[in-house]
Amino acid sequence: MNWQMAWQAVLTHPLFSVGLTLVAYQVATALYARTRSLFFQPFLVAMTMVISVLLLCHIPYEDYRQHNMLLTVWLGPTTVALAVPLFLNLARIRELFWPIMLTLLVAGAVTSALVILFGWLFGAPESLVMTMAPKSATSPIAMLVAENLGGIAALAAVFVLLTGVMGAMLGPFLLNRFGIEHPAARGMALGLTAHAVGTAQALQENEECGAFAAMAMSLMGVLTAVMLPLVIALLR
Repeated sequence: MNWQMAWQAVLTHPLFSVGLTLVAYQVATALYARTRSLFFQPFLVAMTMVISVLLLCHIPYEDYRQHNMLLTVWLGPTTVALAVPLFLNLARIRELFWPIMLTLLVAGAVTSALVILFGWLFGAPESLVMTMAPKSATSPIAMLVAENLGGIAALAAVFVLLTGVMGAMLGPFLLNRFGIEHPAARGMALGLTAHAVGTAQALQENEECGAFAAMAMSLMGVLTAVMLPLVIALLR
């Protein structure tokens, strides 16, 4: 009885959730560094580990989220810290300014256009199409844009998560397959298609790749928030 009470006290302690998150991240990162397999993408492995422990230990997600507020507070400063590699690679960004803008416009247009096209071809409801259209932007932007377009904000966050995980898993594999080795090109591709998860993947490759991914993620978010509602309004 005392053992069960002690174990329950450990599970309900706020530091258990924080420790679980940190350990899952470290294990996932080490596993990916050792294997370099697309099936061991750190975000996917860490997420699977955390969800498994929560289910096995019967820990409600609300408790886990509340106890992890200590880590959540640092999300803002961490995002701002992405400006550091951007600043360090500012000269390279200036050199490639026009290719960056062209890539952004083409990729942004194609990404949303394909979603709308396939949704129309397969007869998906308009609300579902509008939910999926901003999937390549970060979650806060995608949720807001989807809701304004008549989609479902919560479901948009799910599509953003799936897009990020799949992009981070398949992105490096496809880039290697097609012989794309330039750090700027790899970073742009990962940042545009897989937003924050892709940027984290790019930062594991090298600093320049991570800088271009962070820039691409930010620009893609702005483009989606500004242009997508205007285009949808014209189509309607």
